[in-house]
Order: sequence, then structure tokens, then C-alpha cells
Amino acid sequence: MAGGKDSPRQKMINMMYLVLTAMLALQVSNAILEKFVLLNNSLEQANRASDDSNTRTLAAMNDAVEKAGEKPEYRQLYNQGVDIRKKTAELITYMEGLKTIIVQEAGGGTDPETGGIKNLAEEEKVANIFVKNKKGYELKSKLEAYVADLQKVAPSIKFNSLALDAKDDPSMAKTDLITRSKDFAELLFAQTPVPAALAGLSQKQSDIRRYESEVLDYLALQVGAKEIKFDKIFAVVIPDSRTVVAGQTYKADIAIGAYSSAITPSISINGSALPVKEGKGTYEVRTQGGQFDANGQMKRSYTATVSYPKPDGTKETVTQEEEYTVLKPSVEIMSQSMPPLYLKCANRLQTSSAGLGSLFKPTFSGSGAEFIPGGGGKVTIVPNSAKVALDINNDGIILGSFPFNVRKVPKPTIVATANGAKITDEITKRGMKASSVRIVSVSAVADEDFKATNPEDAAFRVSSFNVYLAAGTRPKGKMENVSGNVNIGQLASQAEAGDRLLITINKVERKNFKGEIEEVNIGEMTFQIPLN
Repeated sequence: MAGGKDSPRQKMINMMYLVLTAMLALQVSNAILEKFVLLNNSLEQANRASDDSNTRTLAAMNDAVEKAGEKPEYRQLYNQGVDIRKKTAELITYMEGLKTIIVQEAGGGTDPETGGIKNLAEEEKVANIFVKNKKGYELKSKLEAYVADLQKVAPSIKFNSLALDAKDDPSMAKTDLITRSKDFAELLFAQTPVPAALAGLSQKQSDIRRYESEVLDYLALQVGAKEIKFDKIFAVVIPDSRTVVAGQTYKADIAIGAYSSAITPSISINGSALPVKEGKGTYEVRTQGGQFDANGQMKRSYTATVSYPKPDGTKETVTQEEEYTVLKPSVEIMSQSMPPLYLKCANRLQTSSAGLGSLFKPTFSGSGAEFIPGGGGKVTIVPNSAKVALDINNDGIILGSFPFNVRKVPKPTIVATANGAKITDEITKRGMKASSVRIVSVSAVADEDFKATNPEDAAFRVSSFNVYLAAGTRPKGKMENVSGNVNIGQLASQAEAGDRLLITINKVERKNFKGEIEEVNIGEMTFQIPLN
């Protein structure tokens, strides 16, 4: 089929022809053959109506040429229409002659009493005329030449062949192998009774009239004999701005938009063509950053061009300059104040951009630290110097740079206990009974603020300490390089009033967020318990 949608009348004709082709392989009664006669009569009546319509189109073309002042190029288009009408008439007349041959030679002529065909069921003589005597192949040649002529006049319309062999006809794809092996003449006229052959020719004539109509419409549009009909309606909303601040007024113009399904406009942006669908093109571009003004704004512009063919064959072009504003996106760190960072620790921050929303997919860089990205705008900063600068980038645009001061990890508080009681200044002054001290321990307690912000880096422990029993300056016993809860019962058994227990710290360690152990320098530290 050529371009364009079939009219209701054409759909009816196509349906009748489908019924015809479905019945060709059946052994049918005279009553059914009479139905084919009626079908052929209906097709011929529809073809006469098409002929009348095409005559009116050509006449309208002539009027349009005269009103346009007999422009030579318009008159040439009209003459092409006249030539197409002539070729169509010659082909239709030729096919009417074939119908006469079928009626006279295959159908036995017309019954003088009934006015009908004498032998409706005859098939063999039909096949002889069109297959054996080559009339079907002669018809195929004429149909192909006719379509080629139309294609030259209207190159933008795709005309399918009117004389396909079964193997080239998509509608025959699911038929049996014997049917698919038939050529055009065999497919249309072999094993075909007289009225079916007549209806088959009438169907081809219907296709010819339809093709003729499309070419005449194509020519008529170019000389202004047909108006462009805007038959597709849609709503258009044109806002003053697509971004408003709370408290401002949102304003938009609402209008009717329309386009013609019969033409496809050419649409371009800055000279680059856009694909067109349903009469519209969609311009989509990812905005780029640049020189923003003091308010964080930057102007961008583009040129939209729309071209479409006018009924008189000329082309109308409309150009529109458009401007839009790009706002510089902002970013913030989700904290009321810039938090301090701790050296060589996992400082986890959350960033966000209200303006970008779901488009906020930041990358992180800077100086003075390792930057480990996380999902959803999260970043872990591991400082390696006293100053850190964090740069936040989104899709090639730097959103902001944030400076941070870096603190050293605060030293832990060392806590020693004897029998579960913290060794305080009071205990150091008054002492403990010599025989009562059995368990001592030493622990490292992280700074509370540091632990709150960096819990993964606040795991301290005293990994080694010594316990001495001394009488004055003379050592009486010792336990070295111990850790955890240490039972000193062996030393306590030697203790006497006036002796002292001394606890000295050897090593304190911290496990960081990576699970690595590092030593913490706390200097010399000793706890003393007088014994009495």
C-alpha cells in the first residue's frame, strides 16, 4: 500500500477482496458464485465514485492554477496530473477489455433472458486466457509500468507493486508451498471461476484509482488546490519560569497547539536537525557551567527553526530565539558548623544539594587528605596534614571548596584499678592493706568528644604494663609486660606493712577504622599504692 491511511470505503473494498481470495480454493455453488458477481458489481460502483472524485481534484487544480496567475511551474504540475489521468484511463480501459474477454470466451457470453453470464463456474478457460495465452503476464507488465510512472511524479510517496508473485506477497507468507510457488498470473487467475476473476480485476482497478488519487492530492497540495488541515490538537503550557521561590507568583499561558498529520515539518536547533514525532521535536541538552554572575546565574540561548511545505509548493521557515537561565547549583555539608577533622582518622561527612536533588551525584577531591566516596553524597576524609581542602564536583561542575582544620587525636586517659577500685590521689595518700591487694588492671579511656565523632578510631588499650613490689628503694618482686586484669597474689604474699606497689605503663595502642594498630605516646606514667 502507498502512504496514508485507508478511507472507510477502501477498508470495505479490502475486506470484500479478502473474502474473495479466501473462497478461490473452495468448490462453490452457483449461489455463491452469484455473490461474487455482486461483489464485482460493488467494486465497479466504488471505482466509478473514485473516478469522479479524481476528476474533481483535477478540476480544482486547474482553478488554483488560474487563480495563481498561470504560473508556469503550477501549470506544469497540472499537466502532470492530466497525464496521470490519461495513463490511468488507458490502463482501466485495457482491463475492461480483459473483463470482456473473460465474459465472452470463458463465461460463454451473456444470457439474453437473464442478462447474466451463462457459465459462472468455468475455471479452465480463465486460466488459458491469462496463464497459457499470457494475458496475465501482459497485465503484470502494464501494472508495473504504471506504478513506475506514478513513482516518478510523486517520489516522496512509496507505491507498492500491484502485481506481486506469491513469494513476494506478505499476505501469502503463511500459505502452503504450492500457493507460494505461484506467479502473479497463476495466483490471480488459475483455478479461478469467472466472477472471481472479474472481481480480482476490479480490485486491481480499485488500487489503481487509489494510487491515482494519492498522486493527484500530492500535486494539488503543491499548487494550493488543497489546504493544510491541522487535524491534531494538543495543549500548550508556557510558564513565565519553571523555577520559583516560595512567596513568588507562578504564571503560565495555556493555549491550543495543532499540527497536520499530512505533513512532517523540519525542525532544527542552532542548525542541527531534531527528530520529529507527532508534529513536534524535543530539544534536550545537559546544561553546562561557566561564568556565573554574583547571583549565581548565567544566561544561555539557542535558535529554533521550523520549516514546512505550503500548499503552493513553497517552503515556509519560522525562526525563534530563546533564552533560559542556568542557576549555579549549591552544596552544603550537613552540619551547623564546619566540624574538626582528626589526623589519620575516618572523618565521615554527609553532603547534599537541594537544587540538584536526584541529579546530585558528587565526586570528591582536594588536598591534605585521602577522600573516600560513599553513596548518597557521603565522603570519608582521612587527613594526612594539618590543613585539608575538600572540593565537591558534580557532572564536571565544581560546586564548592571547603577548608578544614586538622587536630591530632587526643591522648586517652589512663585508668589503673586495684581490686576494682580506681587508684586515685586519695588511695595513693592513705594506701591499702598489704594482704588485700590481689587484682590490678590498667585501661586507656578515649576522649568523649573524639569518641562521639570518630567511634571507629577510638579503640584504645594498654597493651603492656609492669607491677613492682618494693620496700623503700629495694625491689622485692615484679611482674613485667602484663595486660588486662592481672592477679598479683604472688607479690601480695610477700608484702609487708611499709612496702609499696608500683604500676608503670609500657605501651598504649590504638586500633583505627582500617583495623590497623598504632602505638600512642603518652610519656612516662606510674601509679603508686602504699601498703599498710
